[in-house]
Amino acid sequence: QVQVVESGGGLVQPGGSLRLSCAASGSIFSINAMGWYRQAPGKERELVARITSTGSTNYVDSVKGRFTISRDNAGNTVYLQMNSLKPEDAAVYYCNADVRNSWCISCNFWGQGTQVTVSS
Repeated sequence: QVQVVESGGGLVQPGGSLRLSCAASGSIFSINAMGWYRQAPGKERELVARITSTGSTNYVDSVKGRFTISRDNAGNTVYLQMNSLKPEDAAVYYCNADVRNSWCISCNFWGQGTQVTVSS
């Protein structure tokens, strides 16, 4: 089994910052990529930021220049530094881990989600 656990959500005023963390553990040989997705009420889940095993990153256009995804040296923990937050950034943020293990070359596992609220 693979566990994906997020933390760091909360309430922040517009213009403020939050840092989300996500740790993947369990039956993992290696991490292919990890990413942050978000889903606001009435909207589809969208990719926010993703980082691969080689360190390559990509972001949705709406967060470029404000959000930064990074990882620890082991590669099993990723962070999302969110600056200059806007009300439209409010959503449930989900962490995704694309892992390789004994039964799967590329399997996706999700965290339970963490709420980010941006409001004055």
